[in-house]
Amino acid sequence: MGQFVNPFTDIGFKRIFGQEISKPLIIDFLNNLLEGERKITDLTFLDKEIPAQTIDGRSLIYDLYCKDENDEYFIVEMQNKTQPYFKDRSIYYASQAIAQQGEKGLEWEYKIHAVYLVAILNFSLPDIGTTFRTDVALMDMKSKELFSEKMRIIYLQLPYFKKEAEACENDFERWIYVLKHMETLNRLPWMAQNSVFKRLAQIADISSLTKEERIKYDKSIKQYRDAINVYEGARLSGRAEGRAEGRAEGLQEGLQEGLQEGIKQGETRGILSTARNMKEKGLSTDLIMEITGLSAEAIEAL
Repeated sequence: MGQFVNPFTDIGFKRIFGQEISKPLIIDFLNNLLEGERKITDLTFLDKEIPAQTIDGRSLIYDLYCKDENDEYFIVEMQNKTQPYFKDRSIYYASQAIAQQGEKGLEWEYKIHAVYLVAILNFSLPDIGTTFRTDVALMDMKSKELFSEKMRIIYLQLPYFKKEAEACENDFERWIYVLKHMETLNRLPWMAQNSVFKRLAQIADISSLTKEERIKYDKSIKQYRDAINVYEGARLSGRAEGRAEGRAEGLQEGLQEGLQEGIKQGETRGILSTARNMKEKGLSTDLIMEITGLSAEAIEAL
């Protein structure tokens, strides 16, 4: 363990980006992410929980939800492990943030403000390609021109960011390097040249936690790592089982198709088994949802 908090834990992420004292950090990160497109001067933190719009609906909980001085909305999601249907989930999250802007009455004319969702992923998503950064927007299929800038989703797949510290060319790349390696670093590079990274080092330093915060942080780290280990074990077990089933079915209906389907079914069973084990160990529903990607309803039904 290094000197700084793990940004992929709830406590670590909130400390770095989710406090009033750390507001300059998230502003700087977003400005570097969107350099040349826009300049944010201020942000307002919003309630991260979006209530359901119907009695039988489900609420949403974002990692970070805020808006800038132009009433444009920003959702930042930090994910450590792959989750089923994450691409669909990110589209749903952005869509809900747009839908929440609706106003009652006849006066509202469907004027909406842009929603940006930034997904920082400590894993790769095969269905969005093999590049570090993927920018998604609404476009005209024929002309390939931008159709609307009201919804923007940016995926940052950290496994595809290969640069070392000395090779980083701008502050955005420096941000990504720090977030990817923070838990193992004993000193943040670029502190002497950039006041933002100096501030980041002060806020993220584990030694700056109060006694109560350190106890909570250590507990969250242990729970998170235990949960990840359980998840990986069940996933690998399910994957092996799926391969075996896929091979057997593939001999009859086509080897490749049966293999892939078997692997998928095995991984699904592995995720359900993992969630059941976590629940039996007393982990919270929120943590189980974060690790497995399952809904609260599915977890309660286990």
